[in-house]
Amino acid sequence: MTPSRLRRSPLAAAALLLGATAAHAFDQAAVNRARAGDRHLARADLRGAALGHANLGSADLQSADLSGAVLTSATLADANLGAATLVDASFAGANLSGAALPGVVATRVNLTHANLTRANLAQADLTEANLVGANLTAANLTRANLTDASLRGALLPAANLSSANLSRSILVGANLAGANLSAANLNSANLTGANLLGANLTGANLLGADLAGATLRNLRCDATTRWPLRFTPPRCRR
Repeated sequence: MTPSRLRRSPLAAAALLLGATAAHAFDQAAVNRARAGDRHLARADLRGAALGHANLGSADLQSADLSGAVLTSATLADANLGAATLVDASFAGANLSGAALPGVVATRVNLTHANLTRANLAQADLTEANLVGANLTAANLTRANLTDASLRGALLPAANLSSANLSRSILVGANLAGANLSAANLNSANLTGANLLGANLTGANLLGADLAGATLRNLRCDATTRWPLRFTPPRCRR
């Protein structure tokens, strides 16, 4: 390498670094609007934004990009986040009750102890999501992808998980009383100590699932329900 190239290399590296940083920077104007309580944030670029405790109740965040954003303890009750991107974002302790999140891409999202009662998460991608202690009472998770998700101690009574993919998910101690798990994929899921009282398991796949200590009374299931090998199925109603 010539001396002139050596002299230019640090400058080129700096330019590349600045370019990469700019490519991943959020829209500061959009962040300021969100902090000021602006509810019109559809398609906003909020990647990596710090919005902890923000009040975004009933906000329009359709198709917004919140990848890596921090919204710890934020209020998003009844907000519309349809088709938003929430990859690696943190909503720990946030209030998302009644929020619309259909089709969100939320891989590895942190929703620990979040309030998602009555939230619409139909067809959401929640692969490897952290939902430990989350409240999903009566939430709509139809066809949601929860592969490898952690729902330890989560509240899911009366939740709709029909045709959802819960393969290898952790549901230890979760409350699934009255939940609709018809046609759900629970292959190799850990349901140790889970409460499935009155749940609908019609057509569900539980092959390889761990049901040790789980409450399995008053279940709805039939010949299409697939149980773990060498497991004695409980009496079911139809």
